[in-house]
Amino acid sequence: MASRTITPMLLRNALRVSPRAVSSAPRRFLNTETAPSLYTAQAKVVGARVGHVDGENLKVELTMAKALGGKGDAGKTNPEELFAAGYGACFQSAMNAVAPSLNIKMSATPEDSIVETKVHLVGSMKDLDMGLRVEMNVKVKGLSKENLEKVVYKARQVCPYSRATKDNVYTTVTCETM
Repeated sequence: MASRTITPMLLRNALRVSPRAVSSAPRRFLNTETAPSLYTAQAKVVGARVGHVDGENLKVELTMAKALGGKGDAGKTNPEELFAAGYGACFQSAMNAVAPSLNIKMSATPEDSIVETKVHLVGSMKDLDMGLRVEMNVKVKGLSKENLEKVVYKARQVCPYSRATKDNVYTTVTCETM
């Protein structure tokens, strides 16, 4: 199993992909204020980290993680887990979307492509100076390491979560072939 960690500032060097090898689109300047909405998700939170979330297709009970002094109730979740799930699913969708533009075929079997995402709440609660750090482990069966890295590189350019967190959330991505 091959593995490599990619950090934001060293991404191009870590991937060892020449600019000609990846046909990246010119930098997009999407004005999110005026762009047409493709989909709108809504969630109502009651009770902060120890309450619940209601959405159109979502009913989730929240708990404060034990590491933060809470109960960490079984069967309940927290904002960091929800962010990890959303980011991982979005990133995997971006990988599937960009692969054809690179003439790379992703497996159609869901178990052949796995994105494991860890979201760390970092900083100081005492000083109310907190942020996030993300570790993503991408595992794909049936691709060479080089092709997987090309897909991940381009997915980071188009994934809405990656674009939203760019230069604000320290993110590492590890690529593994299965």
